[in-house]
Amino acid sequence: MPRESYQEKLDALREDVLYMSEVVLDRVRMGQEALQQKDEQLAQDVIDNDYEINQLYLDLEQDCVNLLALQQPVAGDLRFIAASFKIITDLERIADLATNLGEYTLEADRDVFPEVDAQEIGDAVVEMVEDAMDAYAEEDVDACFEIAERDDEIDAMCADASDTVMRDLIEREATTAADDEDIEQLMTDVSRLLLTIRDLERIGDHAVNIAARTLYMVENDDELIY
Repeated sequence: MPRESYQEKLDALREDVLYMSEVVLDRVRMGQEALQQKDEQLAQDVIDNDYEINQLYLDLEQDCVNLLALQQPVAGDLRFIAASFKIITDLERIADLATNLGEYTLEADRDVFPEVDAQEIGDAVVEMVEDAMDAYAEEDVDACFEIAERDDEIDAMCADASDTVMRDLIEREATTAADDEDIEQLMTDVSRLLLTIRDLERIGDHAVNIAARTLYMVENDDELIY
């Protein structure tokens, strides 16, 4: 009976980590939509509900600590608990980045650089996180390597978007006569858009971290851990 209870706790931890990922990804999607639609109420909801993610993180952190302290796991079980703890840390940081998207919505003008498709980048990184969590759930080693390889594509998309913003800014400054207030607003909007691109790129980095920890969990292979 004690062994069955221990296994049930391990299974529950996996399910709870997956649940946390669903909540976090929902927040990212909400942040994307708020930014895309300039929906200030939705943005405020993302910001105000960050506490829910923080509480999930603290609860799961305690579960991991209890399993380590009370069950003294070894080998594969130990790697699973350690990987799960690292993954919930990445998920909590992704949620913080979603909160940033909400804050940018309240401050930036979404129409300043219509040629930059932050939504496309956001969709790509959300898919990466989804796939990374699927790899964790299914212990899919091949998927871990595939997710790590996709990070280069995300980096390229973000670099192209940032270059587009800067080129457009230079062209506007060269061809447009604007007063100091307009210039200040333009620079604020540029800064927010560049921060949005940076934060989306970081979500992709966290997806790679999740894949790396999953690979370590399954194969005791630290190849993808930076």
